[in-house]
Amino acid sequence: MSYPEVMVKSKNANWCPEKTLQHLLEIESDHRKEKKIENLIKQSGIPPQYTLDTLDLKLLTPKLRKSLPMLLEGSFVNTGENLLTFGLPGRGKSHYVGAIGRELILRHNKSVLFIPTFKLVEKLLNAKKLLNLENALKKLDRFDVVILDDIGYVQQSREEMEVLFTFLAERYERKSLMITSNLVFSQWDKIFKDPMTTMAAVDRLIHHSIILDFTGPSIRKNLKQDEQV
Repeated sequence: MSYPEVMVKSKNANWCPEKTLQHLLEIESDHRKEKKIENLIKQSGIPPQYTLDTLDLKLLTPKLRKSLPMLLEGSFVNTGENLLTFGLPGRGKSHYVGAIGRELILRHNKSVLFIPTFKLVEKLLNAKKLLNLENALKKLDRFDVVILDDIGYVQQSREEMEVLFTFLAERYERKSLMITSNLVFSQWDKIFKDPMTTMAAVDRLIHHSIILDFTGPSIRKNLKQDEQV
């Protein structure tokens, strides 16, 4: 109901001023909530195609389907847990975490950032060169959840590795991460180069985490084949 509609109904039903004001305040409250969600969705960077409605549950394993309702409740965000997803390319990892991130906004008003890992590293490295790394990390800390997409594709120089590790360490036990990776932990030395840094990064991530494996055939490949039929 809009403001003019409330005023017309108030006049016709002979509402008292208090009742009219109550309805007007409720409209204003609803409008602010809608605007906040709209802004959170916009700043999240979640690709528009990553929604719960477009997530084909039939293509997911039983464990992934079973885990979904619990993840949508958002309690893992409140406790600073991480969601780590592993699997070969095309298995639906990005869509899965993106859809969860969108629902965390819609259902729980959580602030979420979806970003390819290489872009995050670029931003942090540029901030470090400008002696502004601390401020860059503070801005990222405003997000309840940061989704790092395709961390397995990042194979950094030592300097790049250091800013990524700094970011992971800053969020440790405080704020949630959702990560997609085509590399299992035993292969993360390709990302962090140094064995000790790799071990430290993995230890921090898995300490409080939910780990899901995406197995089976490539969903992306199957979809392309279906389109050609």
